[in-house]
Amino acid sequence: MSESPSKPTHSATGPSSQTERLEDHYANWAPFYDFVFKLVMRPGRRVSSAILSKLGGRILDVGVGTGLELPMFEPHVQITGVDLSAPMLEIARKRIAEHGLKNIEALIEMDAQNLQFPDHSFDAAVAPYVLTTVPDPIRMLEEITRVVRPGGTILLVNHFGAETGLIAWGEGWIARNLPKLGWKPNFPWAILGDWIKSRPDIELIEVRSLAPVGLFTLVHMRRRAHS
Repeated sequence: MSESPSKPTHSATGPSSQTERLEDHYANWAPFYDFVFKLVMRPGRRVSSAILSKLGGRILDVGVGTGLELPMFEPHVQITGVDLSAPMLEIARKRIAEHGLKNIEALIEMDAQNLQFPDHSFDAAVAPYVLTTVPDPIRMLEEITRVVRPGGTILLVNHFGAETGLIAWGEGWIARNLPKLGWKPNFPWAILGDWIKSRPDIELIEVRSLAPVGLFTLVHMRRRAHS
């Protein structure tokens, strides 16, 4: 497994203060992240890793964090993980060693809004529970699309805002208790839906509600191959 020797570049005009604050907050959360979020987010990680394992190839894991999904991938796929938080990546490296994973090409400290990879570098990408945490989700989507080859797969796992019921209650709890993590519990589907409509090269394959109680959604997309 290789590693990047340098810190991520946030943008050509200088680092975003909002991104830097997010990086600090996740550094503080790193020791507790697995304990708090492992079980509730497991279904989405299992589904996405199963889909990508079936497809195979080189996979970019955007927001890999502590690497909870890394042992879920089949050994024939090659994984590169990126995350803004160095402390979370250190936990991911320990997980790789504990499980003896041989299919992790690299873990790199990098901003999902400014991916430092050439165009068409990966066969697929997955962004688990990341879309609503970044300051600019559209920029992140554009970057992920850029680095996935034509014909490749893009998977998102995320929560989209609800208006009533148990899910709406959960959104309120998150908004009150976890604002520093950048989570936007009322993030509307329309932001993603409008982006998909604006990109003729993006095909929406599936939108699947996930456990627990439909709190999270799997969005399966494909970057259309060149005609």
